[in-house]
Amino acid sequence: MRNSLFTGAALAALVFVRPVSAADDASITRMALCQDSWIEWTKNDTKAFDAFRNHFMGQFAMPRENKPNWMPKASVSVLGMHVAQGFPDSVGMGVGFSLTVDAPYDKTRAALEKTLGKKLVHCEASDGMKSCDLEVAPQRTITLMAEDSPKAKQTLIGCYYYYEK
Repeated sequence: MRNSLFTGAALAALVFVRPVSAADDASITRMALCQDSWIEWTKNDTKAFDAFRNHFMGQFAMPRENKPNWMPKASVSVLGMHVAQGFPDSVGMGVGFSLTVDAPYDKTRAALEKTLGKKLVHCEASDGMKSCDLEVAPQRTITLMAEDSPKAKQTLIGCYYYYEK
């Protein structure tokens, strides 16, 4: 019952997300777009955190041998793009939730900006990478990142709460 209530609430709230594809995973999309926050749930709503954790673990296989990425068990999509990997708690020096999608940077950025109804304003290219981010709330920054190469076929998209400096 608890899971169906959480799923129903997540689907109802998704109306405001305007996903590109009806096949998108609603709860994973909401987490990647900073509309939900596992870090807040661990402090204030452990039931929501448990429901999301169980959902994520049902969709993704645990990483192997010191690898941070979780692999989808079956097809998962966000913003109409196939998810290649999940990073449920951190990647590099950031703490948050992110996904690698099988789409080039420009396509992912366009889909993200369309869904958000906002432009990503803080963008840069350096050290062979290009990235954009948008702070949407305190300790919630939507991030987009990819290799700065015309051959790059994947893009990282996610919500970060903290960055190590």
